[in-house]
Amino acid sequence: MNNPVIECIALEKTYYDVAAHIQVLQHINLTVMPGELIAIVGNSGSGKSTLLQLLGGLDKPTRGDVLIAGNKIASLSENEKSRLRNHYLGFVYQFHHLLPEFTALENVGMPLLIRGVMPSVIQENALHLLELVGLKDRIHHKIGELSGGERQRVAIARALVTDPLCILADEPTGNLDPRNAEKVFQLFIELQKMRLTSVIMVTHDVTLAKHAQRLFTLADGKLILR
Repeated sequence: MNNPVIECIALEKTYYDVAAHIQVLQHINLTVMPGELIAIVGNSGSGKSTLLQLLGGLDKPTRGDVLIAGNKIASLSENEKSRLRNHYLGFVYQFHHLLPEFTALENVGMPLLIRGVMPSVIQENALHLLELVGLKDRIHHKIGELSGGERQRVAIARALVTDPLCILADEPTGNLDPRNAEKVFQLFIELQKMRLTSVIMVTHDVTLAKHAQRLFTLADGKLILR
């Protein structure tokens, strides 16, 4: 596939209240190609997470368009957007958002369960990903029994289990100590290259961001290539 995975065209986001309006994003254009790793840095409150929400179809822009695998998401129903996300995207957050009542294996397999995949295939794929992230011996542990670094590795495996075109990563190591952050990030990059998955990552850590093929700064609502 040589077509863009994600595109945004003249994207803008403004929040309105009774007294004023705040323009968070201004006329942002971005094209992400298959297998590309893009990092976006910026100060807290600069709109990095808002941009990811828009790119993932989790929020609506004030103006502009977002296309996922050529599909203009503004024209889709909420159910169609959900199916598109499940098919093409994976998500990794600073706080893992795993389900505590389920095991590591069940958490990783959840996106495939939602897709309606056969249980035997779900278990095979989820187990394979957990082995790749070094958690073969922790598959039946519930989330509360895992360390912070292990939980984030489960979250990465869950994001990859559907073999998405692109992962949207919001401060994926921001809740870890420096040593675990470096280990988890290196694992993330290895798996991204192995599976030729595109990644759009927002982070405050410029050192980690420099591993990206393209590095942007988001400031004053504008996306600037560094």
